[in-house]
Amino acid sequence: MSTAPGTEPGTESPVRDPKPVVEHRLHPVTPLRRAWAPIAVVIGWAVHDPDGAQRQLTRLTTTTLLLAIAVVVPAAALYGFLTWWFTHFAVTDSELRIRTGLVFRRTAHIRLERIQAIDVTRPLLARIAGVAKLKLDVVGTDSKDELAFLGEAQARALRAELLARAAGFAPETAHEVGEAPVRQLLKVPTGVLAVSLVLTGGTWATLVAAIVVPSVLWMATESVWTVLATALPLLGAAGASTVGRFVGEYDWTVGESPDGLRIDHGLLDRAHETVPPGRVQTVRIIEPLLWRRRGWVRVELDVAGSSNSLLVPVAPREVAESVIARVLPGVTVPDRTALIRPPRRARWCVPLWWQGYGLTVTDTVFAARHGLLRRRLDLVPHAKVQSVRLAQGPWERFKGVADVHVDTGANKTVTARLRDATEAADLLRAQAERSRTGRREALPDRWMS
Repeated sequence: MSTAPGTEPGTESPVRDPKPVVEHRLHPVTPLRRAWAPIAVVIGWAVHDPDGAQRQLTRLTTTTLLLAIAVVVPAAALYGFLTWWFTHFAVTDSELRIRTGLVFRRTAHIRLERIQAIDVTRPLLARIAGVAKLKLDVVGTDSKDELAFLGEAQARALRAELLARAAGFAPETAHEVGEAPVRQLLKVPTGVLAVSLVLTGGTWATLVAAIVVPSVLWMATESVWTVLATALPLLGAAGASTVGRFVGEYDWTVGESPDGLRIDHGLLDRAHETVPPGRVQTVRIIEPLLWRRRGWVRVELDVAGSSNSLLVPVAPREVAESVIARVLPGVTVPDRTALIRPPRRARWCVPLWWQGYGLTVTDTVFAARHGLLRRRLDLVPHAKVQSVRLAQGPWERFKGVADVHVDTGANKTVTARLRDATEAADLLRAQAERSRTGRREALPDRWMS
C-alpha cells in the first residue's frame, strides 16, 4: 500500500483544513442609518393619527417629555448599533455571504457566477461621510441585495474583486486585479440636458395641468383644501419630470470597460452603475417631437434581471448609435427609410396613427417603430427573443392585418403592429428560426471577456 510523501508507513495522510472564511463588518457610520427606524415609527403614528398624537402630546408634562426623549434616543441608538453589530459579510471562493438580522437571522448566499451587475451609489449624506452603498443584481432575483455602507475605497475594491472572481480569476489573484480601466464614450453637457428637458412635451403637459386644473376647481368649489389637494401632487409631478430628472441625470457619463458599460451620474446622489455584457434584451431609441430639429434622441434599455433602464438621456443620433454599437456588438441601427409601413388598409384599424408604425428585420435585430409625435424604435437582437406570437382581432382579421409580438428575456414585449396577414405568418416562422440560430451563435455572457 502506497503512502503519501512525507508520512510514515501505517499513518494516514494529514487532512488540510479548509481555508478559513474571514467575515467583515460594515462601516462604523452604518448604525446612524438604522437608528432612524424607531423614530420613524413614532413619526408614522403621528402622521396616521394626528388628532390622537396631539391629544397625547398635550397630556405630557415637560418632565415626562424629557424622560421620553431620554428613552427613545438611546433606544434608537442601541437598535442601530445592534443591527450593525450583527451584520457581517464574507467572500469565499464561490459566493458572497451576507448575514443580517437582530431577532430573525437571515443569511444570503450569492453565487459569484450569478452576479450580473454591481452598482456603487453614494447618496448626498454618504458622500459627506465618505461612504458608499454596494448594490448587487443577481440572476433570478427581483430585488437587489446590498451592502450599506462601506468606505468608498473598500466598496470599489470589493466590487473589483467580486467581478474578477465572477470572471473566473483565481481567488488568490482576484483582489490583485483591481478595477478595470474605463474609456469614456459619452458625456452629456449640462446645458444640453437642461434644454432637452425644456423641449420635452411631458414637462409642459404637467405644468399646464398644474395651473389649469386647480384654477377650474377653485372656480367650481372655492375650496382651498380641494385646490391644494389637487395642485400639490400636480406640482410634484411637474417637479419630478423637470428638476428631478435634471438632478438624477446630471453629469451623465458613459464609459467602456472589460466588465461592461459604466454609467456615472447624479448631482446630489452619485451613482456608479454597470450595464452587464450580453444581458441587454432590448434597446429603445426615443425621439420626441421637439428634439427632431436638433437631431437628439434618448436611449433606454431592457436588461434581464436588472433595474438599469437608461443608457443615454440625450445625445445626437450619431453619438447615440455609436454607444448602441458597444452595447450590441455587430448591430447597426436601421435607417428610417428601411422601415416598412403597414399596408394602407390598416388605416381603417387605427386612423392616422397607423403611419407611425414600421418594421424591418435585419440579420441581427428585429426592429419595430411606434408613434407619430414621439417616435420610438425598439431593437431586439434575434438571440434575445424568447417567443414569437401572432395576434389578430375580428376587425384586423376582416382587413387582413395582424400583430406580431416578440417576447424577450426581460419580461417585455415588442410588437410589430398591423402587418399584412400573410407577411405576419411568414414573419412568425422566420423569426422563430432566426432566434434559434442566434442563440446557437451567441457568445457566452461573461465578465471581462
